[in-house]
Amino acid sequence: MTTPTPSATTYPPTPHPGPAPQHAPARSRWWAVAGVIALLLVVAGGVATVRWVRGGDDGPLAGRPRVTDTRAGLSYGVPEGWKHDAAQDKKLIGAFSSQIGNAPAAKSTETGGTVLAGRAGQAVPRAGLERATESAARSNAAFFFPDRPATLEESHATTLDGQPAHTAVLRIQGEQGSSRLKMTVVTIHGERTSFLLGLTTGAADRSVTEDVDAVLASATVD
Repeated sequence: MTTPTPSATTYPPTPHPGPAPQHAPARSRWWAVAGVIALLLVVAGGVATVRWVRGGDDGPLAGRPRVTDTRAGLSYGVPEGWKHDAAQDKKLIGAFSSQIGNAPAAKSTETGGTVLAGRAGQAVPRAGLERATESAARSNAAFFFPDRPATLEESHATTLDGQPAHTAVLRIQGEQGSSRLKMTVVTIHGERTSFLLGLTTGAADRSVTEDVDAVLASATVD
């Protein structure tokens, strides 16, 4: 299954595993997505170049292929069974520059995961990371899971490859069970701010959740 493409007049329904939204929505919708980093900053220009490299010996995805997103300035691992499609990256809405996804292993399951990366247009100071991350996480929950209640389960300061960062986790309730959104926002060398957004959709599946967590944990500054 693939994620439905948002139209010019409606928000997308709950995304399923596979490509994330691929075409920019109308201007009124764009501002909701630009809240993707709810800093409402201008999204950085340029096209992400994604190249495949091999991971090192350390980290949760050691030895796995990695995606290096030059626009976001981040590199992250690809779990076994997950895929990256450079052609789909070019179709992402402007707030995102790369993505990987895990399609269901069987048609009978609707559980899957997606991780997207992107970059904001200006740096967020360390003191503002908590507020920015929580706001961005809620904005994304409202976009990807419209009209569904979202609960903040976790929010904590962290580091990403030695750079100041903040992580927020939301649980989104739905008719078919709960979904999960995990977002890490990082300010790199005090000069730019980037993010990783992990979505786990459908019925609960611990292995998919663990994969999303591993991807975010594997991230390094490029």
